[in-house]
Amino acid sequence: MFYDETKVYLKAGKGGDGCMSFLRQKYMPNGGPNGGNGGRGGDVYLLADENISDLRAFHFKKHWNAKNGEPGRGSDQNGKGGADCVLKVPLGTEVREVESNEIVCELLNHEQEFLALEGGKGGRGNATFKSSVNQTPRQFTEGKPGLEGNFVFTLKTIADVGLVGFPNAGKSTLLNVLSNATPKVASYPFTTLVPTVGVIDYPEDFASITMADVPGLIEGAAENRGLGHRFLRHVERCKLLLFLLDMAATDERDPAEDFEHLQKELLDYDPRLAEKPFVVVGNKNDEENAVENIKEFQKRFPEIKPLFISAVLEDGLDDLKSILLKKLKEA
Repeated sequence: MFYDETKVYLKAGKGGDGCMSFLRQKYMPNGGPNGGNGGRGGDVYLLADENISDLRAFHFKKHWNAKNGEPGRGSDQNGKGGADCVLKVPLGTEVREVESNEIVCELLNHEQEFLALEGGKGGRGNATFKSSVNQTPRQFTEGKPGLEGNFVFTLKTIADVGLVGFPNAGKSTLLNVLSNATPKVASYPFTTLVPTVGVIDYPEDFASITMADVPGLIEGAAENRGLGHRFLRHVERCKLLLFLLDMAATDERDPAEDFEHLQKELLDYDPRLAEKPFVVVGNKNDEENAVENIKEFQKRFPEIKPLFISAVLEDGLDDLKSILLKKLKEA
């Protein structure tokens, strides 16, 4: 299972109570107050870690607490501060507060840290209340409670290029031959159930880009049908979209209509996705019926200049790699 969304309850530590104490020694009958302050409660931090792939740790454990501060003690001993709670999350994690539904933070870079909740302040011991007019104070204060709240963690894949296409378009095969990723490849739809990110290297340019293969769309995905929003949220942060079309019409689909449906789903989900730069790639051009479908697509979309490839035969991939790098530099 791949866990890309979960609800958690977070609580910072309570501050330790202040102490009321007086010095009691044989030869110091008027020793005075010596109650120490309580320690501060621990904070809750979120830390982005590139070595973590999903949110499974928070799916199986919903409650996370920082430690409370220790109370003050006599002999002017202050309590120890509570230990912080540091939660490591994958890159691309968005955090929302449940009640307000407001975005609290987005963690996009490795080792990016965010203070989610502050611990409570420690209470004052009676020694701090001593003054010229109050030599034997009996006042002390309790520690303040730490902040707490319910949050939703949502993982949105970070990649330069997002592969967009219907099931069986060949997205996994394309990512497999272009990069170091090894997504599952089979001749039935929805073989990809989790986002897969691969790295495409350009040794001659001393560059590399990342490409995400995410679960295939179906009509109505923007309305959360099929894998719905679980797919669409993973293309939000991509700089460039690659529309991959099945020119062989393996499932008796019309590639031109597929392209229109894909654009509509993106627009319905978030109009900003339709504004992203994109590349149209027709796959499976080695099949017999691909020629007619290519002609029909060019007739319906004369303003678009698609690239036609065969991922299985690795035909046209060098041109595709060059186009992707050029488009990303322009984005």
